[in-house]
Amino acid sequence: MILTKSNFRTKCIKKMKKSDKHNKIYKTALLNQKLLETILHLNKSNKRLKILFYYPLKDEANIVKSLKFLRKNHEVYIPFMEGKSFKMVPFRLPLRKKKFGILEAGNTTKNINKIDIAIVPIVGVDGNFQRVGYGKGMYDRFFEKLRVKPYTIFVQEELCSTHQILCDVYDISCDLLITPTKTIENRLL
Repeated sequence: MILTKSNFRTKCIKKMKKSDKHNKIYKTALLNQKLLETILHLNKSNKRLKILFYYPLKDEANIVKSLKFLRKNHEVYIPFMEGKSFKMVPFRLPLRKKKFGILEAGNTTKNINKIDIAIVPIVGVDGNFQRVGYGKGMYDRFFEKLRVKPYTIFVQEELCSTHQILCDVYDISCDLLITPTKTIENRLL
């Protein structure tokens, strides 16, 4: 069978759902530790960073610990769904459950169009370090609107990758991929 983006996505989602649940707390702790270390290392000038996080769905890598820690000294944003894409809003409580079961902060009139770092959940990654997501294209549409590409970190609880090139030119790529057991730098950039 020829590997396509669609059947690769299906394979990765199955792998995510089969993931060993009894190690989930340990893997989440490792992932958050690596993510925090990476962001603190990137911030050599100790400036106040603007960081786009996401609030995880059930099967996505849980990065809430990193989000809560970094919001103390940095500007932290999360997606707010708008049509087929999203905009960034400041992370603030309470969060409300919206479309697709996504928890969102309240809307804002503030126009945020520049961020330093984007933390992006993935289902899988192809040979060009391009994102295979859930197939809605929201991150692709969002990144297309940004004037300056932020340092992009893909996070995943279970590595699901292929050396084949499956993605389209508009699919976003990362600078770094972090899983609990591996950190892989994109050397194609």
